[in-house]
Amino acid sequence: MVSTPQQRLVIPPLENGDRLSRSEFERRYQAMPQLRKAELIEGVVYNMSSPLRIKSHGEPHGDVIAWLGTYKALTPGTVMGVEPTVRLDPDNEPQPDVVLFVPGQQARIGEDDYIEGAPELVIEIAASSVAIDLHDKKRAYRRNGVQEYIVWRTLEAQLDWFVLNEDEYVSLGTDKQGVFHSQVFPGLWLDGTALLAGDMAQVLAVLQQGLGTVEHQDFVGQVLN
Repeated sequence: MVSTPQQRLVIPPLENGDRLSRSEFERRYQAMPQLRKAELIEGVVYNMSSPLRIKSHGEPHGDVIAWLGTYKALTPGTVMGVEPTVRLDPDNEPQPDVVLFVPGQQARIGEDDYIEGAPELVIEIAASSVAIDLHDKKRAYRRNGVQEYIVWRTLEAQLDWFVLNEDEYVSLGTDKQGVFHSQVFPGLWLDGTALLAGDMAQVLAVLQQGLGTVEHQDFVGQVLN
């Protein structure tokens, strides 16, 4: 939807802390094409358009995209999105840093090209544990059924991988080699220590091991059928 200059004059701008319905949030957001990112979390607007630092967000974001994009490229039927608008529920419309899902399982792509429903996997890059990613967003994702939720706390050099278990998020453990194994996407393996160290060669090497498993091959067959 494209708004005219006259329309933009009468539509209030989005402001941090505004309490809005999802429809009003979208109306105001669409009237601000210069705004790169804003989110509605538990009915509250968060304007995320401030400049992003390279080491605390830009580079980690790129590394996660490289890792998950490789998995997506070799797992037909999955869809990966970078900062897509996700219509979770009437009070929540976030723009996660990265999502991965199989359309039609939990989430779908609506007629206007937005994600509707909960993607199976959501990843957020956060500066620290005080960010909304580990509080209000986490509650919203849990309540709406996001199966796996990863938060990379860059300033604290910590990686949290949560799995939905009986309506609660529990921390996913690693194997003896310190590798995470997704419970939702077979073959999606992550060497968390290597990721935190910026060793993307090791990250992708471990992922290739996961992609070579029988479980991953079976999953691809299930998705395609």
